[in-house]
Amino acid sequence: MLRRLALTAVVTLAALSATAPTATASATATGPVPSAVPTAGPLSSAFPALGPLPVPLPPLPSFLDGGSGVGQEKPAARTPLTVTVERSGVAGADGTFELTCGPTGGTHPERQGACDRLSEVGATRTGPDLFRAAPEGTMCTMIYGGDASARIVGTWEGRPVDTTVTRGDGCEIARWNNLVPVLPDLR
Repeated sequence: MLRRLALTAVVTLAALSATAPTATASATATGPVPSAVPTAGPLSSAFPALGPLPVPLPPLPSFLDGGSGVGQEKPAARTPLTVTVERSGVAGADGTFELTCGPTGGTHPERQGACDRLSEVGATRTGPDLFRAAPEGTMCTMIYGGDASARIVGTWEGRPVDTTVTRGDGCEIARWNNLVPVLPDLR
């Protein structure tokens, strides 16, 4: 809803900025002001003070436009992540896989799902960092989830990644599960 309102405001402002210079020029050159600019009422005195809006309009904040910003440069291509999974117990899940997102590519068996998950919450600045281990001193349940381990190395959205995920306690199991489908689903 907020995105829709912001986009409507931007379109309205763009229309006004396109009309305002024309209205001012025609008012001085030909006399009457076009109907797009009010000549009476509470806003009539504000129009001369506002002047034309800046063109091109500044980009929307990334939280409003889905990260693609009007007029923004495309983000730099992301360096591939190397995902190495060992002792998962799932056929075809063990091995070393490359994962590249934006565009999606590599040898990872679930490339699109993994890229979607990472961009959803994991590696963005607005969500929790799925690549970071639980802070030291965190109380974790003493549940053992098996011998599986995984190492993820590379760069994601400009930040270096070098982490190992196991299933040795409740915190590590939760990290593993949050990284599915980057890592195989062992639930």
